[in-house]
Amino acid sequence: MVFEVTPLYALPVAAIYLALWFRVSSVRGTAGVSFGDGGDALLLQRIRQHGNCAEWSAFVLILMMLAEGMGAPALWLHVSGALLLIGRLAHPFGLVPGNAGHPLRYLGNGTNLLAALAAMAAIGARVLGL
Repeated sequence: MVFEVTPLYALPVAAIYLALWFRVSSVRGTAGVSFGDGGDALLLQRIRQHGNCAEWSAFVLILMMLAEGMGAPALWLHVSGALLLIGRLAHPFGLVPGNAGHPLRYLGNGTNLLAALAAMAAIGARVLGL
């Protein structure tokens, strides 16, 4: 099976992941912290931005690969992938200190949840033979 849709979203999400990793590494170097956050608030923020990307991206991309491998309609995969990409672009800018209700954080989390649900619905439909 050749995956045709999921890689279209995996590539830009991977680029975002690497950009967030670079931001963590940059602050680590400046702060001289090799492990953990060393009590540095900016480093903690960058670690969580990167960690959230890793957590959601892997989860949704695995669901998308399963759905695509099961022959789910491309439309469902594009919906899931687009939502994931929107979430990954928005969330880091909304994960800021002192504002747990930042709109971009809600947008990021909401679209990631919808991306997972869309992929799960596609898998469920295939499992049920729909």
